Amino acid sequence: MTTENRTAIVTGAAQGIGRGIAERLAQDGLAVTLADLPGNQTALEKAAAEITAAGGKCRIAAADVSSATDVDRLVEEHVAAFGGIDVMVANAGIAVTALFEDTTVEIIDRTMAINVRGVFNCYKAAATRMIKQGRGGRLIAAGSVSAHKGGEWQCAYVASKFAVRGFNQTVALELAKHGISANIYSPGVIKTPMWDSIDEIVTTKEGKPRGSQWDKMLPNIPLGRTGTPQDVAKVVSFLASENAAYVTGQSVVVDGGIYMV
Repeated sequence: MTTENRTAIVTGAAQGIGRGIAERLAQDGLAVTLADLPGNQTALEKAAAEITAAGGKCRIAAADVSSATDVDRLVEEHVAAFGGIDVMVANAGIAVTALFEDTTVEIIDRTMAINVRGVFNCYKAAATRMIKQGRGGRLIAAGSVSAHKGGEWQCAYVASKFAVRGFNQTVALELAKHGISANIYSPGVIKTPMWDSIDEIVTTKEGKPRGSQWDKMLPNIPLGRTGTPQDVAKVVSFLASENAAYVTGQSVVVDGGIYMV
């Protein structure tokens, strides 16, 4: 397929990094399905309207990535609408902010169901279709700097992202023979609703002013600013493009220099 005929699915696309990725891929000329939970329908519609107004081609879909049935249907309907799938961006995820002693089995199970099983479901459904198509493809998932090092308040999240990184490497090894690459993007401190939530929970627990958790992070960023969804979307744009044809099994860290391999 030409660049103009390539297609992508982006999960967790109603806001934040997912929305930024969907907008960028549409700008790059891909036909995009923006997927998110049914409760985020209004936000999806707004995002899709803006993409369409800018000249992009897109559609929206409701799906819970922790459900294999939902994700299989998501891929099937995307293929029916656009004729194939070339890029799967498994972006949907959660971060339950809690100290280790306050983390419950329920938090662990929910985090793993969405962050790990969700990536598995997206990769599995998309790769099955890509193999049948016989033209390769790109599997891309949300990692994090937390896929490389531990962090306070996020033991469940860190565990899930380490799992995603290892899973992605194995998929990259096994699917290379089909021309399918698998990579993850690993954001640091990005200005999104998720980070706003982390700031609110931590500052409330510690009895500090709102915004102080953001302030605490800034001195640790060599480039001197927090990131934006667009910063991450540019990296995903590269991973989805022909320029990344020889890149697979990697975690590309997008954090302004906090974590240096």
